[in-house]
Amino acid sequence: MNIVNQHDYTSMPDPLTCTGRLESMELRFMRVMIFAIMEINNSTKLLPGIKLGYEIHDSCTAAPVAVHVAFQLSNGLDPEFNTGDNCTQSGMVMGIVGESGSSPSISMSRVIGPFNIPQVSHFATCACLSDKEQYPNFFRTVPSDNFQADALAKLVKAFGWTWIGAVRSDSDYGNNGMAVFLTRAQEEGICVEYSESVLQTHSRSKIKRVADIIRRSTARVVVVFAASGDVRVLFEELILEPFPPHQWIGTEAWLTMVDLLRFNFCVGALGFVIEQADSPGLKEFLLDMSPSTVALSPILTEFWEDSFNCRLGKSAAPGEIMCDGTQDMQKLQDKYTDFSNLRITNMVYKAVYAIAHALHNTLCLDTNSTTHCDKYNKIETKQVLTELKKVNFTQAGYDVSFDENGDPVPRYELMNWQRSDSGGLEMVIVGHYDGALPVGQEFHLKKNITFMDGLKKLPKSVCSENCPPGTRKVLQKGKPICCYDCVPCAEGEISNTTDSPDCLPCLKDFWPNAEKDTCFPKPVEFLSYDEVLGIILAAFSVGGACLTIMTAVVFFRHRASPIVRANNSELSFLLLLSLTLCFLSSLTFIGAPSDWSCMLRHTAFAITFVLCISCVLGKTIVVLMAFKATLPGSNVMKWFGAPQQRMTVVSFTSIQVLICTIWLVVSPPFPAKNLIVYEKKIILECALGSAIGFWAVLGYIGLLAVSCLVFAVLARNLPDSFNEAKLITFSMLIFCAVWITFIPAYVSSPGKFTVAVEIFAILASSFGLMFCIFAPKIFIILFKPEKNTKKHLMNKS
Repeated sequence: MNIVNQHDYTSMPDPLTCTGRLESMELRFMRVMIFAIMEINNSTKLLPGIKLGYEIHDSCTAAPVAVHVAFQLSNGLDPEFNTGDNCTQSGMVMGIVGESGSSPSISMSRVIGPFNIPQVSHFATCACLSDKEQYPNFFRTVPSDNFQADALAKLVKAFGWTWIGAVRSDSDYGNNGMAVFLTRAQEEGICVEYSESVLQTHSRSKIKRVADIIRRSTARVVVVFAASGDVRVLFEELILEPFPPHQWIGTEAWLTMVDLLRFNFCVGALGFVIEQADSPGLKEFLLDMSPSTVALSPILTEFWEDSFNCRLGKSAAPGEIMCDGTQDMQKLQDKYTDFSNLRITNMVYKAVYAIAHALHNTLCLDTNSTTHCDKYNKIETKQVLTELKKVNFTQAGYDVSFDENGDPVPRYELMNWQRSDSGGLEMVIVGHYDGALPVGQEFHLKKNITFMDGLKKLPKSVCSENCPPGTRKVLQKGKPICCYDCVPCAEGEISNTTDSPDCLPCLKDFWPNAEKDTCFPKPVEFLSYDEVLGIILAAFSVGGACLTIMTAVVFFRHRASPIVRANNSELSFLLLLSLTLCFLSSLTFIGAPSDWSCMLRHTAFAITFVLCISCVLGKTIVVLMAFKATLPGSNVMKWFGAPQQRMTVVSFTSIQVLICTIWLVVSPPFPAKNLIVYEKKIILECALGSAIGFWAVLGYIGLLAVSCLVFAVLARNLPDSFNEAKLITFSMLIFCAVWITFIPAYVSSPGKFTVAVEIFAILASSFGLMFCIFAPKIFIILFKPEKNTKKHLMNKS
């Protein structure tokens, strides 16, 4: 029913009256309360010897009427309807069952709260009523919207829907429930494209605006936290124009309404509803109506006449039909007789028994075998309120208890609207939710769930697709956090999870794979014997050493020949030895660097080369001294004989040995990983340790080479018979050219090619010395023996 308010503010208002048709569901709630009270009054275990009375008021689902009723109950008015006679405390209200709506329940609780009158609602789910500071006397047998909103948010998250629309009733129920849901949804990482409110009393334009928003939205999941009447007007507007399929998520308030099943676009709708249960004898009691019993109650009379469209026990007006007694409740098609949905109906049953148990604990004393109740005991409503907080019992399969907020343990069934064989929609239970179970174990889902458009395939509703590993999320400007772009990770970074907000850098010895979702060890690079370049350089090194040894063998076999003796055979053999060591020293540069190889490769190269150049320098000085010795009266060779030549070589070499020793002691070369040249691989190399030491070694070699070149140039025009200076000049030119070009090539070459450049410089300069100084002599010894005579060597051109 609805309330009619007409106030002109010039006179006392008329009494509040209700208009409209009687709500069948509310009538059934009333009848269930009567049924429960009759059971209790006939019970020998609960309140034995005490009869409960009751009075019934119609609030018209309006807060003003509910407030008026609350004042009446607080004043202790005598009941109009009473189940028994001789009530000992006539008019004293010990508890109230109701109201169905949250807004009227709030109004009633504010009135009766100061009087400590317990109020137990069967259908008021607003989370605000759990506030014990404002509503200390309020209890309910239906779970709070807090629990339903939390369960709905977890359900949406479980199906992977992160982009949704939200519609609510513009009432305490809808606004408070949706507020809780949006908070939980945000905690679960769910984004809301829109949040709109509807009310069945809103204008057509407002309803149409909400419907158009739903039609145009990109979110394919819509959560509707609204009363059935508000949902009905919205669906009636949506059905006027075609729109894409949507996945509807609903609440108990509308999802259990059979009359809404006519909207076929809602196939696949999901939501939580109160557990279905059955109280023995309840259905029979609800149908047990006869014209004689109905006529005793104005409310039942109104229902009977509206349902059967006839007049009962009175004269009919023109055009009206008198009830002739053939009307049968068993055949009536009405919400009242629809027993497929007794969920909220059973909440009334639990509410009555909760108050009865509180009264029992207040009035009765249970012993081992008997229960004694003092019906003459004067009790206060506060005592009943205190006991109501403690009740914990099971009745007809129902567990009834309240937490500190007056709420029951949340237990729901997951309802799914599926297409039946006849083509219409039907309600199917596809899962359960038990709030008493540990977190993460509350859900139990079946496999027969149908989604939007009647499909079994889980639909998608996301603002942006998941970012795969190897990318990171970048939020789109001005949009919710669920709307983002997927940006590949930068060089050297990875992400190994879906929807990663950031990419993480790999460790310095690692590098990402092509997909940038895993770090792999960087490949290690060094000049090895297993690669072509290393093999070629090693072959030339060994070949050069063998060629030098062969030259030494030829010289040794022809050591008595004039060409060997004339060119200082002792220095020649020492030079050949040093060249052999120079060729072999290049092998220390090939292979993985180690502490010993790093120290050996530079010092061996430096000392052998200084020994080599010292010998060449000695040979150059010998040429000059030999020419001076041929001049009349010259005794130069006395001051530069064989002992002096040996001392010169030893002295020059000792200086290099000293430099190398200082270098090795102070800051020796060591193996190191070069991570700078290449990002994707590691260069194993020998760090110089002391750059000064390295360049001091090279500088000393360069100094000796330049000195040798200067002496060779000075001696190049001496008579050919004594002259080895031209050959030395060519060899030193090659040597200096090689090492001058070595410096920029060494500095600019990356990775292993730095080592290759150094080896090439060693081999090139060694082959230059070898061929320029010894090749002409070997040619004469082997192929022109007639020129290998003292006479030929003494011949002057």
